[in-house]
Amino acid sequence: MKKNIILTVAAVAAAITLTPSLIAGDGAASTTASANTCTAGKDIVAVASGADNFKTLVAAVKAAGLVETLQGKGPFTVFAPTDEAFAKLPAGTVENLLKPENKDKLVAILKYHVMPGKVMAADVKTMEAKTAQGQSLKLKVSDAGMSVDNARVIKTDLLAENGVIHVIDNVILPNL
Repeated sequence: MKKNIILTVAAVAAAITLTPSLIAGDGAASTTASANTCTAGKDIVAVASGADNFKTLVAAVKAAGLVETLQGKGPFTVFAPTDEAFAKLPAGTVENLLKPENKDKLVAILKYHVMPGKVMAADVKTMEAKTAQGQSLKLKVSDAGMSVDNARVIKTDLLAENGVIHVIDNVILPNL
């Protein structure tokens, strides 16, 4: 149950930071396909909130109290799970993570989806990278595309004024 809560929170955090451009995509783009579209005057939260495919992520970011942080100067690199990614979690996981008593877990999961700095897809290589949560995640680049931990990056380089979003197909979880 603890792991399910963590997964849900991470997915929500990532979803909130996604841009509408990611939502509008077909979800099948490889890391070589990018959308260098910047939503003028919109931060990561505003872009994600304007998209239909990141409702769970946005709800999680709000529940975690991270809206102001993700509206900050940044820059941030966000690995944002879609609503479909959250739906892959066991039943009840998201609902449990959104409860006030699970806020710390939700915050940890969401921050695990965020890296300080603006890292474009072309700059990513196989490596470990430190997250805003404090732990490192594993980035892998291959002929098949880019992945982060157990998630495949399905769309890259969605720009907001304070960073970049890379859309992922699974919620990634830190060790808690």
